[in-house]
Amino acid sequence: MSDVLPWRPRVPAAAVLRHDRARGTDVLLLPERVVVLHGSGRAVLDLCDGSRTVDEIAGLLPAGADTTRVRHEVSSFLHRLRAEGCLR
Repeated sequence: MSDVLPWRPRVPAAAVLRHDRARGTDVLLLPERVVVLHGSGRAVLDLCDGSRTVDEIAGLLPAGADTTRVRHEVSSFLHRLRAEGCLR
């Protein structure tokens, strides 16, 4: 059994999620960086408060018949943002 706890992503305190009227889309604003969100990106990040695992976040989103695909896409999205320093 592993002693490593599953990652519970959270948007950093210095970041702001908001709708950008000029772009007509939601954005994640970080110091010296803007991440334009598409599709369900905002809904996913709204759930990133440090209390849920990646699987729990994916499970809260509407998946229709393809839960495996949704879990993969959510995991990929969150891990990319983490690698870029946008999530803790």
